[in-house]
Amino acid sequence: MFLIAKPSNGEIQDFLARQARSRFSYSSVGSSAGTSRLTGYTTDHNRVLLGYGEDVWSRAVRAINNWQMFNMGWLQLCWPNAPIIEGANVAVLIRHFGFWSLNAARIVYTISESGPINRYGFAYGMLLNHGESGEERFSVEWHSVDDSVWYDLFAFSRPRAISAKLAYPLARWLQRRFREDSKAAMAKAVA
Repeated sequence: MFLIAKPSNGEIQDFLARQARSRFSYSSVGSSAGTSRLTGYTTDHNRVLLGYGEDVWSRAVRAINNWQMFNMGWLQLCWPNAPIIEGANVAVLIRHFGFWSLNAARIVYTISESGPINRYGFAYGMLLNHGESGEERFSVEWHSVDDSVWYDLFAFSRPRAISAKLAYPLARWLQRRFREDSKAAMAKAVA
């Protein structure tokens, strides 16, 4: 949804309430659980080392639970107190190029794994009222072999604009910006 002015909190609440009836904008729901490429989608996989040890791991899990990967000045998560549970809806409000966009997403699955590599996080899928089609996975990993803690961001997406060919360069630029700022936000949150 594209807007000339920033929507009020009430307008955002109404938008989110309408998303309860929305469906995903793609058919491969849950596919971000793996790392394979999907035909017709751009795949991004990025990681950043957050540090070492149990304390860093605890802060990284807390950062995921508090949506810190969205803590950047040019976008706003609506709402950062949303629970990390399957089926929860959120919206991302973005200011870019003199206008606003409000994009709806729903948590598809959560991750909580123990073993040689502990993993924690979730993936959300883009709903019909989103400028992109696809899925993003946000997770942290604690590796027992070297005690390292990583933030892992995996996504597959494509523009949903009327003219995808025209929207593609803009979408890729925004995705690169989000990817880099998200990694920086997580690094800052656990520092």
